[in-house]
Amino acid sequence: MTEAVLYDAAGPRGRRRILAGSVAGLLVIAAILAVALGRMAAKGVFEADLWRLLTQANVQRLLARGLAATLRAALLAMALSMAVGALLAVGRLSHRAWLSRPAGAWVELFRGVPLLLLILFVFLGLPAVGVTVSTFWALVLGLTLYNGAVLGEIFRAGILSLPKGQTEAAYAIGLRRGQALRLVLLPQAVRLMLPALVSQLVTLLKDTSLGFVIGYAELLRSGRNAVEFLGGRYSIPVYTAIAVVYIAVNGSLSFLARWLDRRGRRYGRTVQPSVADEAA
Repeated sequence: MTEAVLYDAAGPRGRRRILAGSVAGLLVIAAILAVALGRMAAKGVFEADLWRLLTQANVQRLLARGLAATLRAALLAMALSMAVGALLAVGRLSHRAWLSRPAGAWVELFRGVPLLLLILFVFLGLPAVGVTVSTFWALVLGLTLYNGAVLGEIFRAGILSLPKGQTEAAYAIGLRRGQALRLVLLPQAVRLMLPALVSQLVTLLKDTSLGFVIGYAELLRSGRNAVEFLGGRYSIPVYTAIAVVYIAVNGSLSFLARWLDRRGRRYGRTVQPSVADEAA
């Protein structure tokens, strides 16, 4: 049985051209990086005295407090966004128009509004109607409104991609539609859409840096405070350290997701023989 493809496989000449183009592209990128690093070195960016700043205890404590504030806002926003997204997905898949239409309107509204605008609206708009919110809750609510709508669509796409036999099997054992969605379909959709979920959660964590504009003391804001206090010549070391921290945290999140996926697959393989034995 042959597999259909969307393009013709490259022949020997085509593979040589692809290899040559890739090598040429890498050489161009390497040349650009070499020029950039050379100019930075000429301006003294890589002097040891500048980078030794990162070993000072007060700078490390400042960045650690900023990282803690970032993780606190991100983790709470992740939990709330997952819950809101699951509710929106179930609502949009409901056969009741009074439930599916408001859920769809919610998704289209908050998915179409820029996240920064949502954060500013919560921080500046709610006090105008008598509801005072802190910078922490303004950031968390803005992230939840936007990412909840996006995750709702991810969950809905995952549920719709499941075989119809899953729904029919749930109905066959006496589950109602809401129970089938909550107990059978949604857990499978989460596993199926895990790469998209992780990608969106990584984006959410990075978007906590938008708390900078409302004065929330997250990691980027803490780094900016350090640069303002120490001087602009220390901006490259400080911001480089912040970038490394973001990469490490997001990489850890992706690693955790892959570990959970492998564990789930391994658990599924080990359970199946035992179920078959019991049936026999």
